[in-house]
Amino acid sequence: MKKIFNLCLLAMSLMLITSCDKGFDALNTSKTASTSLDPALILNNAVINSSPTSSLNYEIAIVQQWFSSNSGVLVGGNYNQKNITNTPANWINYYQNVIKYTNDVIIRTGSDPKKTNLNSMARIVQANAFIILSDTYGDIPYTEAGAGYSGQVFFPKYETQESIYPKIIQELTTASAALDPAGTIETADVLYAGNVAQWKKFGYSLLLRAGMRLSNADATQAQAAVAAAFAGGVILVNADNAVIKHDANYVNGIGNTVNGTESANFYLGEPFVNALKSSNDPRLSAIAVRYVGATSGPDQKPAVADKTPANQFGMPVGSDDPSAQAAAVAAGLGSRYAFSQVDRTRLVKRTSPMFLVTASQNNLMLAEAAIKGWVPGGSVAASTYFTAGIKAHMDQMATYDVGSTVLAADRDAYATANPLDISTTAASLAQIGYQYWISSFLNGPEAWANFRRTGFPVLSANPYPGSEVPGAFINRITYPPSEILVNSANVQTAISNMGGDGLNIKVWWNK
Repeated sequence: MKKIFNLCLLAMSLMLITSCDKGFDALNTSKTASTSLDPALILNNAVINSSPTSSLNYEIAIVQQWFSSNSGVLVGGNYNQKNITNTPANWINYYQNVIKYTNDVIIRTGSDPKKTNLNSMARIVQANAFIILSDTYGDIPYTEAGAGYSGQVFFPKYETQESIYPKIIQELTTASAALDPAGTIETADVLYAGNVAQWKKFGYSLLLRAGMRLSNADATQAQAAVAAAFAGGVILVNADNAVIKHDANYVNGIGNTVNGTESANFYLGEPFVNALKSSNDPRLSAIAVRYVGATSGPDQKPAVADKTPANQFGMPVGSDDPSAQAAAVAAGLGSRYAFSQVDRTRLVKRTSPMFLVTASQNNLMLAEAAIKGWVPGGSVAASTYFTAGIKAHMDQMATYDVGSTVLAADRDAYATANPLDISTTAASLAQIGYQYWISSFLNGPEAWANFRRTGFPVLSANPYPGSEVPGAFINRITYPPSEILVNSANVQTAISNMGGDGLNIKVWWNK
């Protein structure tokens, strides 16, 4: 009997277990979790992280627009020194937060005929990231980049910038052409809400940028890319600008920095302020504020805020805290805290937009291309593009804040007083380069890249005594220490190819 009882108990247990097992999958499957993430949402993540908001310590400082006199974690372009806390910023952001996600989208959509537009959009966003990465570091992982998960490539090979740029140009050419208004419209897209015409202009604008980047390294390839971009149609009005709209959830990185603990540590550069001031540029009052009489961060209050152009004074380049203080006293300001700053209540709020490509930049590049004979119209077209570029940037200022609006009368008066000098090619290019420097303010990677390419505006090298590139400018950022440690063999090959890993080493197109 005992044996029979035990067998019955075992049978009942098995039935119970089987019964529980039948409902186990349903019981442990979420009724609300997504089982397949929409690739459009993945692309949005890449787009948002394309915002160049980590350039305060290097790019913007190198071109002498805005920097800190502090040492420690803020060292970078302000002292012309390597700081491994800051040098990996672009590498980490663009590889981890842009390349990885765009690569995922490209793989997910590659064989889906209904997702051809989304595939092209991802390729355009990825190309922009590769431009910034290569312009920053030189030779980088390209073909094998972002393939750690999809291809199990954990130690990607580096490719030369000379070989990468033609691939970027080809990618932008094919992706832009493939965009089809008759295809699926990706309305969830945070950049253009799926507007194919605007995405095409964005893609061809990046092609224009990539082509112009090669103007001194490979004029034939540069001219062909510029002609293709021009024929395709680029962004020429502010309504088509490629702009990241930040909000309380996705904040502007620069705005977040200067509205936090570093609010009293960054000041406009003397060359930038003096350039705008001496030409009566109305953008100075839209950008700058000076807290008169401030002797500390807490003293920088609205009651003493002065936005009058004549009362703006930039911090001398190469200043550390003691020399900045001495310069402030000599200028009659009393304290280094009374130098002019970018107004963080207008231009660099946490919710301020960040522009990737603008009508102003494109018009100015087309002015240069027209002077070179790469687009039709010659000097007449160049003058038209030049003036349009100036006006577009002045109109763009209102996008940051209504308090930064440049009045139309002031805009037109400045444009009339500053026509393009077409007496010589050199004079034209100098003017265009100067205006591009202003137009790219707050987009550090682009301002720095174009400065290296053109040599304009003409700036004196950072005189800081401890500069690692004395009498010169930083030409590239060094590779991240983590990459040198983990992917050593491939990094060392790249370093050998470029002739070193120093701040003085020029990237390939920087002729």
